Parts: sequence; C-alpha cells; structure tokens
Amino acid sequence: MQRELTQLELLQELSGVAEQNVNRHLSMTKNWNPHDYVPWEEGRNFAALGGQDWDPSQSQLSDVARAAMITNLLTEDNLPSYHREIAENFSMDHAWGHWVGRWTAEENRHGIAMRDYLLATRAVDPVKLEQFRMTHMGNGATSEGHTGAGLDDRSLLHLVSYVTFQELATRVSHRNTGKACNDPIADKLLQRIAADENLHMIFYRNICGAAIDLAPDQALRAVTDIVTHFEMPGLGMPDFRRNGVLMAKHGIYDLRQHKDEVVMPVLRKWKIFERDDFGPEGEKAREELAVFLDELEVSATKFEDMRNRSLAREAAKQEKRQAAAASA
Repeated sequence: MQRELTQLELLQELSGVAEQNVNRHLSMTKNWNPHDYVPWEEGRNFAALGGQDWDPSQSQLSDVARAAMITNLLTEDNLPSYHREIAENFSMDHAWGHWVGRWTAEENRHGIAMRDYLLATRAVDPVKLEQFRMTHMGNGATSEGHTGAGLDDRSLLHLVSYVTFQELATRVSHRNTGKACNDPIADKLLQRIAADENLHMIFYRNICGAAIDLAPDQALRAVTDIVTHFEMPGLGMPDFRRNGVLMAKHGIYDLRQHKDEVVMPVLRKWKIFERDDFGPEGEKAREELAVFLDELEVSATKFEDMRNRSLAREAAKQEKRQAAAASA
C-alpha cells in the first residue's frame, strides 16, 4: 500500500526536478518583444481622440478567426487567477518561486502582444473586448472549477496534471488560430506564442512525470481526475460556448485534436499503459482512464461525422446560391 505524500512532502521531493527544469527552460526559451509582431502602421485613433470608432467592416478576420482570437486572448487575460493558483500550490521558495515568476512574465507577454495586434488592425470590437475582459477577470478561475475534482493534499498533483494538458491544448489552439487568421503577421505571432506554450507544457509534464515515479498511485489518481473532467480555462467567459462550437466546427480545437494531439501524446510520454509500478489504487485509476479514452474516441468520431455532414450541407447550399447568382 503506497503512502500518500502531503503537499509539503511532494514539494520537497520534487524540488530538485523543478530546479533542473527551470534551468532547462531558461536554456531553451527565446526572448522576444511583443512590439515586433504588431503592424503599427495600421493603427489609428478612435473617436475619443478625434478618430473613428470600430466598425465590423474594418475587420479582416473571418468570424471563426475572430472568435478564436477573442477566446485565446481572454484566456491569457485571466493570468492573475492562474498565477494565484500556481503560486499557492508551488510556493514562492527556491526553484518553485523562480518558475512562478518566469512563467507569469512569459504568459503576460502573450496577452500584451495579442491585444496590441487586435487593436492596431481593428480586428475586433475593442469596447466589447474590454467588457468581456472585465467580466472574465471578475469571475476569475480556480483549479477546482476547471477540473471538477476536489483538491486537498493532492492539489499539487492535480495542478501539474491539469496545466500539462492545458498548456498543450493552448498550443494547439494558438497554432490553428494563426492559420485561420489568413494573415502572415498573425500567424507568425501565434506561432511564437505557441512555442512558449510548448516549453511551458514540457516543464509541467516533466514535473508530473517525476511525481508519477515518486508516488505512482497518488499521481495517477490525479491524472485520471484531470483527464476525465478536463475543461479548457475559458469556461465561464462571455460567448465561450458559442465560440467553442465555432472553433470545434472549423478545426481550431475539437475532440479529435484533444484526444490525439493533447491527451494521448502526454500519456504515452509517461508510459501510463506500460508501467508496472502501480498498486491496487493505481490500477483502478488506470482502468477508469482506459474506459474514458474509449468513450472519448467514440465521441470524437461521432462529432467528426456530424461536422462533415454539416459542412457538406453548407457547401451544397453555397453552390446553389452561386449557381442562382450566375444565372440571374
């Protein structure tokens, strides 16, 4: 029977791994400046300073790209909530504290760059964007709210499990949003942000992997809780459901990508279904995880079939409209 480690014991046992991975991150990350990714020549004053206020005709983004950019930016805007969650679970001592500060600064840079790009290019309604920001940040976010899993002495394990999958999911969303924008500047910016998110994911994935080696049953219970209750951090933001449907329908982030590009690569990296060091509780959690993954595969396939039929109907309607216009 494996003894469950307390939060303090986990932090102490994993402190060496945290230090190694902070140093690894600093050796691999590339410093960049948000202002280098913004087409400032496209910017101009709004009405308050004698210019013109935003009009939908000014946006060069499609509805899908606009929804995805807003969703991704609002997610970055909620950084104070994420900082609090990580700082409270990691502590601000030694390597843990250094990581919290570094990660927060890098994530803040993402929000700065995305907002500057959207405002300079007049890609979104700035008034609505600010209203959404106030609402979303006012609501805040908690790990418990994200995962649906109770957080007690195991909260560190739930946190590092969650952010591992969340950072990778965000990377996928940013990369696909950049492509959807049909603008090389936006694509370059979001590729840069996605590269950061990937390095963040690697840090958390390595910490969680070390935790699985340290306390297999306890850590896998947390991983299973997270995977089976996973929700993106945008939950609760204005228009999240509507924008999420648009993003899924047009391939920004959907169930198939979640399973094949986020969940499974991480589980394979940790060798979850190959390990032989789990006790009875770990085996129970692994069985739950396997059942859920089978169900997720079914759901992803059903969604793909439904989406394909929907897109085919829309394409057929568009062809009819074009044919009617051509014969008019």
